Amino acid sequence: MKTLKDIKVGETVTVVKLHGEGPVKRRIMDMGITKGVEIFVRKVAPLGDPMELNVRGYELSVRKDDAEMIEVEASEPS
Repeated sequence: MKTLKDIKVGETVTVVKLHGEGPVKRRIMDMGITKGVEIFVRKVAPLGDPMELNVRGYELSVRKDDAEMIEVEASEPS
């Protein structure tokens, strides 16, 4: 299983599944991260936390703890 936390800067991935429970999972979904969405990793802070992402045309910062709950796979080149 590959999570968003393992993805390197410049890679685009597709969300396969969200792990986690209750309010944390709900918050991730409220940010627009749902199954089937493509995520582009723009930057990672110098100490590795947070990650800056492009999701649905907007920029989003996600903590590594939250990124670990997002299961992803490599996107098909378009």
